[in-house]
Amino acid sequence: MSRKPRYPPKPDALPERPYYRIGQVADLLGVEPHVLRFWESQFPQLRPTRAPSGHRLYQRRDVETALIIHRLLYQEGYTIAGARRRLAEMSAGDQGAVDQRQRLVDELKDILRLLDG
Repeated sequence: MSRKPRYPPKPDALPERPYYRIGQVADLLGVEPHVLRFWESQFPQLRPTRAPSGHRLYQRRDVETALIIHRLLYQEGYTIAGARRRLAEMSAGDQGAVDQRQRLVDELKDILRLLDG
């Protein structure tokens, strides 16, 4: 079965469901399921859970990660190694944003205590 290459949807346009099967994700991205299985071996950030039957079940965050990988490889022209590095940088940047947000919340709580006290 040949899948038509197309631009994948934006993350906010994904259908709402708790889990996606590998064929559904492949259809969304316009790639074959074996491509997703290969990406799982190359990108540690892409780790779908397994159903008791052994089928891969992608959660929304997995599909969003696959969308990013697809964009890096097919639209921005990264190699697998380059996309792996870029995805790791993006993940580290997200953690930095979380840390910065937490520091800001702590600082605001301190200011609130000063104002109340």
